[in-house]
This record gives sequence, structure tokens and C-alpha cells, in this order.
Amino acid sequence: MGAFFVIFVVMAMSKERLKEELPIMEFFYTIQGEGYHSGRAAFFIRIAGCDVGCAWCDVKESWDAGAHELKSISYLIEQVKNVNASFCVITGGEPCMYDLSTLTAALKNENIELAIETSGCYELKGKIDWYCFSPKKFKKPVENAYSLADELKVIISHPSDFEWAESHAKKVNSTCKLYLQTEWSKQERFLPLIIEYVKNNPKWKISTQTHKHMNIP
Repeated sequence: MGAFFVIFVVMAMSKERLKEELPIMEFFYTIQGEGYHSGRAAFFIRIAGCDVGCAWCDVKESWDAGAHELKSISYLIEQVKNVNASFCVITGGEPCMYDLSTLTAALKNENIELAIETSGCYELKGKIDWYCFSPKKFKKPVENAYSLADELKVIISHPSDFEWAESHAKKVNSTCKLYLQTEWSKQERFLPLIIEYVKNNPKWKISTQTHKHMNIP
């Protein structure tokens, strides 16, 4: 689905309504498979709608917001509470296309720790505990994504991506955790390169998609 169509669908939805309801592709309780919180039990809320258009995205079905049902914030909170989750990851799609203030406030009211996974292309509207910033070449991040970033996760799918990763690392704050992650279908080629790069540049760590190895969502 084209990026302009995705934007049109999102804009067509009432802004006030989208504070109380969001287009949800899926939600599930699993183990966080990548990045800083890898190995941790986490409830994932995948919000539909994305106009970034990464060619290697493994959830392209999340791009079209109009193809997914609106779910109320209260319904989502009940799903989190039903499994007694204490940590929730808001992902997409591109979740920051939406005003997340009502969702994040409701989750925080239940003492749920929150993380978000975002390309940083839109301003964050809402309060979270962990901002995972994964910039993409297809759309420029907003400037405050760098100051908000607790974790910078760069996907490596081309040799030039190492230099590109360093350009972003220069802009984040000094406490931000730095991760390089191979694009899944190219890991045989690029994981050895990432290993050598991290050995020579130990400020970086390696993130792998362990949930795929464990065959879980």
C-alpha cells in the first residue's frame, strides 16, 4: 500500500477518536527478542499504519492502517492485565504517527513499564520509559529522536550502513545504548561483518532477532 494512502487513512480518522481507539494489527505476550531488553517477558502492542516503507520490513501487513480494526484503549489495557504483564512494548508499523498519550497514561496508571520501537520520523506524543530509536534511510528522523533515544538500533543490510550508523551515533546522548542488527535474510553475509566491526568498535553491541531462533512472535 502506498505511503500517501496510509497517510490519507490516518488523517481521515478523527484525532479525538484515535486518542481512545487505535488501529491494531496484533497484540501478544511473548519474550522481547532484540535490543537492550532482549530475553525479557513483554506484552507487544503492534499499531497499524506506516509510511516509512522499508523494503526489508517483515511486517508489511502492518502498513495499511485501514486494513485493521480499531481497538479501544480500555480493551488493550484489559489484555495486558489479563496476562499480568509488567512490561509493554508499543511497536508498529510506525506507532508515533498517532497521539499515544491516552494509551501510555492508561498503561502507566497500571504500573506497566513502557518501551516504544520507532523510526523516529514523528514526534512522540505520550510518556514512555524506554525509547528504542531505529532510524531508516527512507525517511528522515525528527531532531528530538536523538535526545530521547535510550537505545539506537541500526539495521545492517549493506556495507555502507556501518558509516550511516556512526552518523546517527554521533547525535544521540552519551548514555544511549548502541546496537547493530543484521537484516534477517542477509545475516549469513553481514553477521560476520558486524562481529568484526563490534570487536574493533566496542561502543557498539550486537542485537540479534532471538525470537526468530526461538520460533516465537
